[in-house]
Amino acid sequence: MANNPARTPGDTQPPQRKSAAKVAGLAVAAAVGGFLFGFDSSVVNGAVDSIQGAFGLSHAVTGLAVAIALIGCAIGAWLAGTLADRYGRIPAMKLGALLFLVSAIGAGFAVGLWDLVLWRLVGGLGIGLASVVAPAYIAEISPRRVRGRLASFQQLAITLGIFAALLSDAALASIAGGASHALFFGVDAWRWMFIAGAIPAAVYGWIAFTLPESPRFLVLKGDEAGARRVFETTAPYESIDRALKEIHDAIEADKLSERKGALRGSAFGLKPVLWVGIALSVFQQFVGINVIFYYSTTLWKSVGFGEQFSLQISVITSVTNVLVTLIAIALVDRVGRKPILLVGSAGMAVSLAAMAVAFSTATLVNGEPSLSGAWGPIALVAANVFVVCFGASWGPVVWVLLGEIFPPSIRARGLGIAAAAQWIANFLITVSFPPMAAWSLTLTYGMYAAFAVLSFVFVLAKVPETNGMSLEQAETLFVRPAKGAPKGAKR
Repeated sequence: MANNPARTPGDTQPPQRKSAAKVAGLAVAAAVGGFLFGFDSSVVNGAVDSIQGAFGLSHAVTGLAVAIALIGCAIGAWLAGTLADRYGRIPAMKLGALLFLVSAIGAGFAVGLWDLVLWRLVGGLGIGLASVVAPAYIAEISPRRVRGRLASFQQLAITLGIFAALLSDAALASIAGGASHALFFGVDAWRWMFIAGAIPAAVYGWIAFTLPESPRFLVLKGDEAGARRVFETTAPYESIDRALKEIHDAIEADKLSERKGALRGSAFGLKPVLWVGIALSVFQQFVGINVIFYYSTTLWKSVGFGEQFSLQISVITSVTNVLVTLIAIALVDRVGRKPILLVGSAGMAVSLAAMAVAFSTATLVNGEPSLSGAWGPIALVAANVFVVCFGASWGPVVWVLLGEIFPPSIRARGLGIAAAAQWIANFLITVSFPPMAAWSLTLTYGMYAAFAVLSFVFVLAKVPETNGMSLEQAETLFVRPAKGAPKGAKR
């Protein structure tokens, strides 16, 4: 079968351009799972105070109610690899969409705290599935020369989901006159914030029925003809025979070890590449990025801004996050992964340190911290600089690397382990922030700044450059020291 299908009569669009548009469309469609990820992560932002008031919760229990979905996310991410390897990437997407749809409606009509916790856990399972399957699928359908750009769509979708959640929160609270006030049909606005998630969940479920299966999964299951058909659509200008051979070679290499032991290795019982993925995921969360997107409205209210203005600040922050992610998408295949991560770590360390200094000047007013003079604007600017640095680096680039570094036979499971670690780290940061903030915002942001510094050291020492390599070439970098990376890794 020819690698380059003939153009049909009257078809004036070059095959390369047509295939690029096709694969970009598939990547965008798959990345809608990231939109759900971002939406679910931030929709609770505008509802935190209302949930606390409605159910009479302490700071610690409020943190648990906000963060409990992340435990579901970790479980969903852990199971995603097994489900995606056994049944396929597309069925896993469909299940994730269904779980989130049920969760959105259930959380909106929760009658008590534990009822709300249950539905948030169900939604977390769906988001955990989407957080693993989407980047794996995008990496596996993308040509190597644009894989970093397309893999970044996952993070762009996450930022758009965050923006949509915060915008809908602000709009619903504004219409009702407050998040705790009744809105449509006498249902409180904060409940409608959760119910709104049913719309993107339904869209994602519909999209999952239109996507082709991953060619690498098809090869793993013996359907080479199906994999060839997908490659002919997504990359007809590349050597399909070579791509199939690379997949077959990688699969045969992994058969040298028992299937159940494929994750085992010499580094504390696991393959070194798994520890790299876990560390990238943990550092991405331990810098405290989701504190901004989960608690920013509450945080800005505590330092003197009104509810509506605090919601508007959160929306502006999310717009900033979207814009800088576009910058990262433009640079990731030109500059490379490692330099972007290093610059991002340095910027985050400086901005988080500035926030720590600003909150060290706070005084307590009615039991809440208050920033006087220029320190309020300084904290606000530093928070947005932090979002810029994260959104242009660690946000998208970690997902690119997680989609690249694992061998084909364990890609879904490796991504599942890394994503589960990310969700657990996210949970720890989210559940600890309210009591830590009540104790000392200075030490809290100082701790996040310290993790940003450690992330710089880790990338410098342990993360090699994968730009311009095939997936099979990229994973070989992690079985030797980074300095042993093959020459010609860059295009």
